[in-house]
Amino acid sequence: MRKFLTGLILIPLGVIFIVFAVANRHLVTVSFDPFNSNDASVGVTMPLFVVIIAVAILGVVAGGMATWFRQRHWRRAARQNEADAQQARAELADLRSRTVSSRDPRALPDLTSGTEPGPVFRASRSSL
Repeated sequence: MRKFLTGLILIPLGVIFIVFAVANRHLVTVSFDPFNSNDASVGVTMPLFVVIIAVAILGVVAGGMATWFRQRHWRRAARQNEADAQQARAELADLRSRTVSSRDPRALPDLTSGTEPGPVFRASRSSL
């Protein structure tokens, strides 16, 4: 199904491209000298369809680069979030291994004081 849809799109685009190239095959001179456009040393003579397609490709590349540069903040935030998540996963694995190896599986270390876990306080049913 995917190949069919790709063919359904690419074949008409190819036909349009070939018709465009045949219809615009006359030669034009593109000059890069703004003061003397008749000087052939800074100009290029090529078919019109080549000029139009080259300009379209350059436009797509320039737009892609501009979008990529504008999204640098999002990429930086994604990298930072991934690093934070990796650190949290490592800390969780460490806490789980400490919990399994301790005598009381419900005793977790006190992360705020930087010391080992204190006594475990259990609420009785009467105080709830």
